[in-house]
Amino acid sequence: MTDLAMPRVLSGDERAVLLAAPRGYCAGVDRAVVTVEKALDLYGAPVYVRKEIVHNKHVVGSLAARGAIFVDELDEVPAGATVVFSAHGVSPAVHAAAEELGLKTIDATCPLVTKVHHEAKRFAKEDYDILLIGHAGHEEVEGTMGEAPEHTQLVEGPWDVPGITVRDPKKVVWLSQTTLSVDETMATVDAIRERFPDLIDPPSDDICYATQNRQLAVKEIARSADLVIVVGSGNSSNSVRLVEVALEAGAKAAYRVDDASEIQESWLDGVATVSVTSGASVPEELVQGVLEFLRERGYPDARAVKTAEESLIFALPAELRRDMKAALAASS
Repeated sequence: MTDLAMPRVLSGDERAVLLAAPRGYCAGVDRAVVTVEKALDLYGAPVYVRKEIVHNKHVVGSLAARGAIFVDELDEVPAGATVVFSAHGVSPAVHAAAEELGLKTIDATCPLVTKVHHEAKRFAKEDYDILLIGHAGHEEVEGTMGEAPEHTQLVEGPWDVPGITVRDPKKVVWLSQTTLSVDETMATVDAIRERFPDLIDPPSDDICYATQNRQLAVKEIARSADLVIVVGSGNSSNSVRLVEVALEAGAKAAYRVDDASEIQESWLDGVATVSVTSGASVPEELVQGVLEFLRERGYPDARAVKTAEESLIFALPAELRRDMKAALAASS
């Protein structure tokens, strides 16, 4: 190999690591994870969870080690057992099935997803055609569509718009999956509005505050980055979107990893500035593992780039709080 073909070796003072803030757990994810932890403490193992509580394999693995059992469908749950519904939400049909099977349910649906469910029910009651922007097969989409299946059509992107049929062009509203890219969602909305100028917007933004904040943060750290590393699992919609947003914002390269073990050494060849962020369902310890990986290879300590403050906290599900209160009273 000639000298010209060798990757340039950078000195320590040429390198930088930028760390997005905010990143990682959002209020809805934190609430869902704590819900399973508290349920295990209160009821004992096993506690069943329908689908992954959040889309992160490390979180799921950790809870499974404590006694949580993750199932795809409710018929895998023994009669009378406790089952937690994931942060992504479920349809009314799933609630009805749980009642029919005699299961004790704890609903850990993110309140921001619940808000979209309420919007779907409201617009269906008012006889609107609902265009739900989202990804086919995603649990959140399935749950929201289940609220008003006769009124709702899924729109995955602008390419679906020509095939939309509605009963009354003046009674059309759009809703969205909460974890989408803001820019991509609005491109789809613009395409829909070209066909249906009277399209109604949702009463408040459906894309959650945490998704938007993490996308704004990654835009900020991606502009001058040779490499962006996004920590998050492959089935995490918001993590996958962060990679796309980073590339659109100007990053020379961007990759998603579950943890530091998935980083390829070749990614660092000739790289001066590495920017790091994580999806909304990622524990901070996984981010710290990436930063340690970079330190071991001569990169300096990370410099935080803060673009927003987050202080939102959601209360635990009412049924869990009720049982925790009763247990406390019984023990006093």
